[in-house]
Amino acid sequence: MRTADIRSRFLDFFAGHGHTVVPSAPLPTPDPTLLFVNAGMVPFKPYLTGEAAPPWPRATSVQKCVRTLDIEEVGRTTRHGSFFQMNGNFSFGDYFKEEAIGFAWELSTAPVTDGGYGLDPDRIWVTVHHSDDEAAAIWRRVAALPEERIVRRGDEDNFWSMGVPGPCGPCSELYYDRGPALGRAGGPAVDEDRYMEFWNLVFMQYERGEGTGKTGYPILGELPRRNIDTGMGLERMATLLQGVDNLYEIDETRPVLDRAAELTGVRYGADHRADVRLRVVADHVRTALMLLADGTAPGNEGRGYVLRRVLRRAVRSVRLLGYQDPALPELLPAARDCMKHSYPEVAEEFGRISQQAYAEEDAFRATLRQGTTVLDTAVAEVKAEGGRLLPGPKAFLLHDTYGFPIDLTLEMAEEQGVEVDREGFTALMAEQRERARADARARKSGGALDTSALRTVLDAHGPTDWRAYDGLETESRVLALLGPSGPLTSARTGEIATAVLDRTPFYAESGGQDSDAGALTGTSVEAEVLDVQRPLPGLIVHQVRVTAGELAVGDTVRAAVDPEWRLGARQAHSGTHILHAALRQILGPTALQAGSYNRPGYLRLDFPWRGALGPAARSEVEEAANRALRRDLPVDVRWMPLPEAKEIGALALFGETYGERVRVVEIGGPWSRELCGGTHVERASQVGVVALTGESSVGAGMRRLEAAVGFEGFGYLARERDLVSRLAEQLQAPRAQLPERVAVLLERLKAADQRSEELRRRAALERAAELAAAATDAHGTLVVTATAEGDARALALAVRDRLPEGRPGVAAIGAPADGGRAVLTVALNTAATAAGLSAASLVKSLLGGRGGGTAEVAQGGGLPAGSLRATLDGVAGLLAGQG
Repeated sequence: MRTADIRSRFLDFFAGHGHTVVPSAPLPTPDPTLLFVNAGMVPFKPYLTGEAAPPWPRATSVQKCVRTLDIEEVGRTTRHGSFFQMNGNFSFGDYFKEEAIGFAWELSTAPVTDGGYGLDPDRIWVTVHHSDDEAAAIWRRVAALPEERIVRRGDEDNFWSMGVPGPCGPCSELYYDRGPALGRAGGPAVDEDRYMEFWNLVFMQYERGEGTGKTGYPILGELPRRNIDTGMGLERMATLLQGVDNLYEIDETRPVLDRAAELTGVRYGADHRADVRLRVVADHVRTALMLLADGTAPGNEGRGYVLRRVLRRAVRSVRLLGYQDPALPELLPAARDCMKHSYPEVAEEFGRISQQAYAEEDAFRATLRQGTTVLDTAVAEVKAEGGRLLPGPKAFLLHDTYGFPIDLTLEMAEEQGVEVDREGFTALMAEQRERARADARARKSGGALDTSALRTVLDAHGPTDWRAYDGLETESRVLALLGPSGPLTSARTGEIATAVLDRTPFYAESGGQDSDAGALTGTSVEAEVLDVQRPLPGLIVHQVRVTAGELAVGDTVRAAVDPEWRLGARQAHSGTHILHAALRQILGPTALQAGSYNRPGYLRLDFPWRGALGPAARSEVEEAANRALRRDLPVDVRWMPLPEAKEIGALALFGETYGERVRVVEIGGPWSRELCGGTHVERASQVGVVALTGESSVGAGMRRLEAAVGFEGFGYLARERDLVSRLAEQLQAPRAQLPERVAVLLERLKAADQRSEELRRRAALERAAELAAAATDAHGTLVVTATAEGDARALALAVRDRLPEGRPGVAAIGAPADGGRAVLTVALNTAATAAGLSAASLVKSLLGGRGGGTAEVAQGGGLPAGSLRATLDGVAGLLAGQG
């Protein structure tokens, strides 16, 4: 049974039992505690925790998930992958254990002809929490399971919570016996390779308190409404139904692995190390495909960094298997063909996806070349000092700064006869991972806002009456105030607090649009609104600074948006849509927005593209946008069901999660049609002007356009006009001839620089000859020490090359650097190195361990300029110890 068929069979079964089918949320999640959705329940968390009212009593989904915290383990075992899909059925205060267990048993064991998976009921084992007599009794009654196949386990295995105070409860897991060839008999407590877990049923019935770890926290009592959250690993069920050994061999993964094996000439199953690398390739290429499809772009932080690591690990693994050519053009199409049956968008968007992926591979190949140079230098330094161990910090620097994989460092160092300090490298990696985990824990705790206090406000008063689309003012009541230490009763002049109002006209930052600015005023208070956010679904909060009087809980205030700010925000947001449409009109449909930000007067838009846009393309895009303004295209806003919006071609913003009904903003009908919750002008001409101010790279395969709009756009054009006028006046040339006149001036400057450089070079050579001729003897070695005003390294090499070949010679040249410091370069001729002298050792001795290089040339900095002469005078004395 194909994985896509297992997926659809699951959804059909639960839809037939009264569940609403909910589409998978995008992998990037708005949950501030996560980078990506990492479990099937994440999109339903607000309903399971009581933060929001569920729109359905029952739901089912197949959720895309990514987990990469321990990415180095992928491929080493065959149990886990970084991308996986979780089939789930959920009950929000509707059914509980009896029905959940019954559904799981029926779907697992019903014949394939009847819509089930046809698993042999005699090979299914289950686990329950040791205290859950109710679940054990249901399994005996519903499934007629014998007692020996109902295994009771402790909190570590069979009690679930999110790791923070909130819902928790026992769980029951289903396992399938894959036979004696895969391990020992005795059930999942004995061998979880033979007995594969494929479904977990979580019974949320308690509320837990504070505590760390999986055990030891207090149970505060029963939840007022009990929920069901189940998760069936789609890849694990595919492993069972397709009769393969592990998830790397199912139909959505194995073709990528086979293509990698074909490219590299490696046979899967013949060598353990090669198998691990093939599995890494198969997993990571599929993961990258899905992340790119959901709008994540490679970058240096956050989600982008995760994607970059995944792509580069895949490319590196192929290289370690012996394939040196670009690999992703061969592998990514294989992953696309595997996944398109379940996710048609990976085929529809493949032009954009592949463009970004291939650009990232090209960039990484360049990084490998750079890293190789750095590694070669580091190895040479080690050898010059007589060592055979590359320090851990140097390997970590290569990994962390240059993106150079440790496996590649190990391989290349070994080829050069040097080992790597793995313990030192591993310790530094562990420190970095702990920092990442600490950051994740900090995000999980809720960040700066006290979300538990806000949830109390939401529970007591309900969602904020949000009026941002209706007007700029409301009469509002202050429901709560929060400060850095928790709830407040009031805030006085000069203080900053977070205010919750019963209703508000302020737009909360979202969808790339900055939050509104404005004020709260009352009979005895004035407060400036600094920021507006939506920390919980349905709740709007305002960061305010009290400028006069006192703001207190219970006050009635006039909440007013600054009309000029809102006008500018509307112009910028509509301008972003217009620029996006113009971009796609000129460059084609693959130039799809991958991120944006807009505030009054300014917008930026990121999109996938290989290479910079030339002046002609930028001009065309700008002209297409402003033609839309001149045509005064109408701006229409409509609400409709999500499937209808997709059917008419509305573009969705990557990373956003949409409900069943969505807001569609059209500018000129189909010319620009996007899902959007922002504020907009009524007609395109109200944007005023779109003036491109910049185009730059924001990562491999990703470009950024920036523009000024509205009044600020006209101001930008006026400043540009004035600048051109001043240049024309100063150069005494007509405006149209300015480019040619500037080009002539630049050529003259370039020629003058070349003449000046040639003069400096001749002077340096003359000085080098003079210095070499004046060399002094120190313990049988010719020594030259001097200071230079320019390039110390060039002068040191020139002096060295002019010393007699038959005698050891050392040239030590110092030069001033920034901040009152100096740099020192030491160069040795062949006779000096043959005599056992080392430039690297000399520099380190002179500079107290700083600096580095090779036996022939070394350099170091950080020396106080006032100590330079004394340091140079110390060269001769050191030669006695080295010679």
